[in-house]
Amino acid sequence: MQRLFRCLFPLVLSATVASAAPVHLVDENPVSITTVAPGVHLVDFGRVAFGNLRLTPPATAAGTATLHFGESFTAGRINRQPPGTVRYATATVPLTGAKTLIAAPAPDARNTRQLTGTEKPDQFGHITPRTVLTPAAWGVVLPFRWVEIEGWPGELRPEHLRRQSAYASTWDDAAASFRASDPLYNRIWDLCRYSIKATTFAGVYVDGDRERIPYEADAYLNQLSHYTTDGDIQMARDTYDHLMANATWPTEWATHLIFMVHADWMHTGDTRWLAPRYAALKSKLLLERARADGLITSTPAHIKKGDLVDWPVTERDGFVFTPVNTVANAFYLRGLALMADLARVLKHDTDASDYTSRERAARAAFHAKLFDATRGVYRDGEGTDHASQHANLFPLAFGLVPATERARVTTFVASRHMACSVYAAQYLLEALFQNNAADTAHALIIAPGDRSWKHMVESGTTITWEAWDQKYKPNQDWNHAWGAAPANLFPNYVLGARVLTPGWSQATIRPHPGTLTEAEGKIPTPRGPILINWKNAATFSLTVTIPAGMTALVELPAAAPSRGVFSGANAIPAKRSGNYWHLTSAVSGTHTFEVR
Repeated sequence: MQRLFRCLFPLVLSATVASAAPVHLVDENPVSITTVAPGVHLVDFGRVAFGNLRLTPPATAAGTATLHFGESFTAGRINRQPPGTVRYATATVPLTGAKTLIAAPAPDARNTRQLTGTEKPDQFGHITPRTVLTPAAWGVVLPFRWVEIEGWPGELRPEHLRRQSAYASTWDDAAASFRASDPLYNRIWDLCRYSIKATTFAGVYVDGDRERIPYEADAYLNQLSHYTTDGDIQMARDTYDHLMANATWPTEWATHLIFMVHADWMHTGDTRWLAPRYAALKSKLLLERARADGLITSTPAHIKKGDLVDWPVTERDGFVFTPVNTVANAFYLRGLALMADLARVLKHDTDASDYTSRERAARAAFHAKLFDATRGVYRDGEGTDHASQHANLFPLAFGLVPATERARVTTFVASRHMACSVYAAQYLLEALFQNNAADTAHALIIAPGDRSWKHMVESGTTITWEAWDQKYKPNQDWNHAWGAAPANLFPNYVLGARVLTPGWSQATIRPHPGTLTEAEGKIPTPRGPILINWKNAATFSLTVTIPAGMTALVELPAAAPSRGVFSGANAIPAKRSGNYWHLTSAVSGTHTFEVR
């Protein structure tokens, strides 16, 4: 059982952001308490959460108790020398009878950093933004699952302690669900959904515990998964406003702010929030870096620090950096297209025409100068013949690849397997699902080895990691939500529900079953939840509930011998295109369809 412990505490972030989405502390009971050594009690809360302990000692308590907090567990004890920045900390507290006290370690300088006012930009013109602080009234919070307590007087019982865990106060555990025939998918969903919940602790999306700083790409990936796991929209908005006042350094991160605003508009249909932010968003287009043919260029400083491609640096599939960078230009082109959408809906017709014209010219140059027609791949940039997975997955995900070349580019991208980080995997898997390579996408998510979500869940982690494994980023956080992509990929592609028009006035339902025999789930939208249940056996059947005020275009997997779509004994008008039957008419309400 959980219960609200404190009232809501708004977080003061900056002069331009009055407050963030409200967060609160929730009391959580131990899952187990055991004695692991004489006088040493081990407390397990089942999952890592950001919080601290509230202790209520017995009336006879005296002296002190020492507490050890940890994220890592080894040989039956908390790992007191965990790798990198995996958390381990201690605190000693006085025991004075039954007096209740809050137990937590001292603040960590790494994630409480504030700007001094005298800091100077580095050689690239960057200052690391300040850390987002949690409310002072809470005391120190840190991520931990286990606590070892030494010096406790007598038996340690469940009523003697609670973890005070920080979550968004708006979070609704019942807002979304997913279950599939393969238990591994269910474990991955549970891990990724909880990762989004647990990392709402700061009121805005932060990159993990090491810095507790919002970063643009991290925030966009958080936003996508927050939309599919909960009904809140405010935390994404507050994070966007924070980032506009506290930008970070990578080239592609600027474009992610355009992605965030466009995603908000598509999800909510709300132009009132969008309109006052539109003018400032123009600065994220990188127009000042465009050359005569429309492609953007990179200076030596951009190449040295700015153009990111992927992170950590070992995850770039050998990418060769040049002054005209294919990945940076793919983001630039996508940003222009999305800004044209925003300009049109706000009736800034001159801007919309300008962005559309720029995108058209730059896209032509992009393909003419960066695509190798002989090999059917995009090169990493001008001046190199190297073709990385990244130079191809981003154009594919952003719809930049001409229809005549998509099959070859998709084949190349798939051939590289998971040659990218957990961040770029979001785009890699989107590209595969959208380009008739869903079976490859499924296989990568549950692949053996150490570069998949199968590896994460089998490691025992309860929040997703910053990297695929410690060896790929020795200082990684174990509480990083940009590693939680299946939280949005499973609803959007495995169940198949995606927004089609702003505000979910129309959706598409297009399941990608892979080898699964059944799946069901609940996808939150501003108009109410979409409910999906499909079975993939001798025939494919789908039961779907579309909420009032929404219609959906339904596409169903078409086995080779199938002759059409039926509802009971009635044939439903549908047309076959490739591997899918497309229902001729949009639907609303509850329906059951079967492909026979």
